[in-house]
Amino acid sequence: MKVSSRFRSVAAAVIAVAGISFADSAHADSGTISFSVYKAAFFVGGSGGEGTLTFHGRRYPITVGGISGGLAFGASKTYFHGTVRHIRRARDVTGVYGAAGGGGALGKGAQMIVMTNDKGAQLELSGKQVGLQVNADLSGIAITVK
Repeated sequence: MKVSSRFRSVAAAVIAVAGISFADSAHADSGTISFSVYKAAFFVGGSGGEGTLTFHGRRYPITVGGISGGLAFGASKTYFHGTVRHIRRARDVTGVYGAAGGGGALGKGAQMIVMTNDKGAQLELSGKQVGLQVNADLSGIAITVK
């Protein structure tokens, strides 16, 4: 049985692309991130805060800001902590992250969220929320590594 040269070329290309994709993900790394966010909303909301990214033993200050729209009202402060994955350097965390969700807190509450930016950095966060907040909205946050 003869294998055509076109088939061999396509197979070689597929293997090469798979190898490059595997090599890219093998070189990606992870770090930890912690930040606090103040949020206030009455249908349209805004949020802001700051924190720290720890990557390869170094600490980088970050700022966080965002907007939300939908059914949202109240004010709260949330302390987030988690892991950032699929980054090669600290500045890969910089970008806009989007999320859709809902939740609420009266006094104290908890949140958990996974978001990805345009560079492929993935945040896996859990948080403790304090305040009065009810939301069912679309939101986005922008993180900047200083």
